[in-house]
Amino acid sequence: MLEGRRLLITGVLTRRSIAFAVAREAQLAGAEVLLTGFGRSRRMTERAAARLPEPPEVLELDVNSEPDLTALGEELDRRWGRVDGALHAIAFAPDDAIGGGFLETPAESAEQAFRTSAYSYQALARHLAPLMEDGGSVVGLDFDASVAWPSYDWMGVSKAALEAVNRYLARELGPRGIRANLISAGPISSPAAGGIPGFEGLAATWPATAPLGWDPHDPTPVARAVCFLLSDWSAAISGELIHVDGGAHAIGAASVQSPGANGAPVPSQPGGARTG
Repeated sequence: MLEGRRLLITGVLTRRSIAFAVAREAQLAGAEVLLTGFGRSRRMTERAAARLPEPPEVLELDVNSEPDLTALGEELDRRWGRVDGALHAIAFAPDDAIGGGFLETPAESAEQAFRTSAYSYQALARHLAPLMEDGGSVVGLDFDASVAWPSYDWMGVSKAALEAVNRYLARELGPRGIRANLISAGPISSPAAGGIPGFEGLAATWPATAPLGWDPHDPTPVARAVCFLLSDWSAAISGELIHVDGGAHAIGAASVQSPGANGAPVPSQPGGARTG
C-alpha cells in the first residue's frame, strides 16, 4: 500500500509510542521512513528506531524552532528530493496547564500548549509542502475534543484547535494535491500516558464503553489507519477526523463510565515532555 513512499514520522519516543507502530506498519507496507527526535529525548528515539524492521535515521527537530524546520526541509530535499507524507505526533502542555487547574493556568502556559500541540501541525506542513510537488498527505494524532475531559484542560483546548488547524490545512493545501487528516485514537498505554492524571482509570473503562472493545496496549489499529491516510487509497479524503477508538465516540455520555475526578485521556505526548 505504501510501496516506494517516503515518509517522515515524528513523535517516536519508545517502542510503545503510537508513532513507533506507524513507522513499523509503514515499513512493512513498503515505505521508506525517517524519524525525528528532539533534545535529550533523541537518544530514546534512536534506541527505538533500532528496533524497527529497517532501522531509520533520526533527524533533529524542535518543532517550535523555525531554523530547525528549515533545516529539516533542506535535509529531506537533499536526501530524497520529495516527501510523500508525514505524521504529526507532537504535543506538549506544561504541568500547570493540565491536571485540574484550568482556571489557574497562566497565559504563557496555555500559549505554549497551543503552539506545540496545534500550531506546530501547520508549521510542519508548511515546511514540507514544497517537497510534495506531486501531492502528498499529512496526518496528525488527536483525542476527541468535542467534550471537556476531566484534567485535560488546556491540552483539550489545544486539541480542539488542532482540529480547526486540520480543516484550514485541508483548504489551503488541497489545490496542491496535499491532503490533511486527523486520527482520534482511543487511549493507548504509551510513554505519553504517564504524564496524564487518571489515565489508568480511563483506559480501564474504555473497553466496556467501546462497542468493538478496546485494547489500550495495542496501537496497531491506530497505526494502520494512519497508513491508510498516508496512502493513495485515501486520495479523496481531506479535512477529516477519523475515530479509531473501538466505536466509543458513538456511544452516549450516559453509558460512559467516568474515570473519576482526576481522570483524563492521553494526548500524543505527555505534559512535561515534547518529542518531534
